[in-house]
Amino acid sequence: MKRILILRAVMIALITIPVAGSFAQTPKKKVIPVKKPATQAATAADIKEGEALMMKSDCFACHKVDVKLVGPAYKDVAKKYPATAANYTILAKKILAGGSGVWGQIPMAAHPQITQADATKMVKYILSLK
Repeated sequence: MKRILILRAVMIALITIPVAGSFAQTPKKKVIPVKKPATQAATAADIKEGEALMMKSDCFACHKVDVKLVGPAYKDVAKKYPATAANYTILAKKILAGGSGVWGQIPMAAHPQITQADATKMVKYILSLK
């Protein structure tokens, strides 16, 4: 009877030691730091053109520079979105297509009459208002 118990203990040890050893030898995952998107400074000319385009548009009917109206204040938008090429593209598309849900449930009207290039200049002006 003792031999059977000893044999079982040895068999269990032989089975569990390699399994336990494999957990101890698992390589650690390499942590890859997340890079912050590089800011892309808008030129003074782009900002000035963007401001002029905004003045000609209907944007100020719903937005103000530093006060929330129907939509968010432009300074709040500039605080939320860093001035990166990706954000210029995302926000320009929102100007063109409209949208809702980011700043509340009131939808922003689409502006398909504005070109992508002009919308990008408008976004550069908005994101310069920090």
